[in-house]
Formats: sequence, structure tokens, C-alpha cells
Amino acid sequence: MNGSIHQKTLDVRTRGRGLYDVTSAVAAVVGDAGASIGLCSLFLQHTSASLVVQENADPAVLRDLDRFMARVAPEGAGYEHDAEGPDDMPAHIRAALTSTSLTIPITAGRLALGTWQAIYVWEHRTSPHTRRLVVTVLGA
Repeated sequence: MNGSIHQKTLDVRTRGRGLYDVTSAVAAVVGDAGASIGLCSLFLQHTSASLVVQENADPAVLRDLDRFMARVAPEGAGYEHDAEGPDDMPAHIRAALTSTSLTIPITAGRLALGTWQAIYVWEHRTSPHTRRLVVTVLGA
């Protein structure tokens, strides 16, 4: 079996704290790679944002996740690291509790996500950012 590797870096522009669906953009990279079977590796090059696979049907799920994380790592909790403002250290904690990388199987040339699953960049900072997402497709 011959395999190939395809890689592209996506810029994800956020408007501040929240979850941003990147499924279509990642699926386009998988399509461009032409792999019918393989793996899609995602890596977010940041320490104050993260990646999650989560429900895409009910937006209340995303709002509840954001509210939960605000309770787990609240602003103004007296963190030592606050170089970039009161949302700085809470953003690092939130990213550490989630992940900056994901691996998703490719089946029949498509991401093997479940019916209600989507890939999100979770912005943990309050101001807009441009986040770099490295998408690597290994497949045949």
C-alpha cells in the first residue's frame, strides 16, 4: 500500500471567547489530500486556545461548556501569571484541561466523525485572535 502525507496550515480568526467550527475547513484539506483511508492530525499552535470534538446540533451545548469552563478557571482568581490581562492565566488553564491536538480517522475519503460531531477551535481569550491550525493528512 502506497501512502502519502499532505499538510496545510489554516488561519482561524476568532472574535473572542467561544467555540469556532472548523470542520468544513479541515474536511477540505482532507479532500485535497485525496486519501481514501488514513488519519487526520490536527495541532493548534497556541497555549491559550484548544481543540475539541463536540456536538454540532444544539448550540446550548457549546454555551454550557463555556459556562462550565468559566467556573473551573475563573478570571480574577489571583493568578501569578497575568502578563496579558485577567483572562491570560485562565486561558492557559482551560487549554491545559482540553487539548491542542486531535487525531481523526479518514474513512472513504472523509473525516470519520459521528452524526452530531464537529471540530471546534475553542478560543479561551476575550479578544479576537488569529489561531494557526496545522492539518496533516496521512493516508492512501
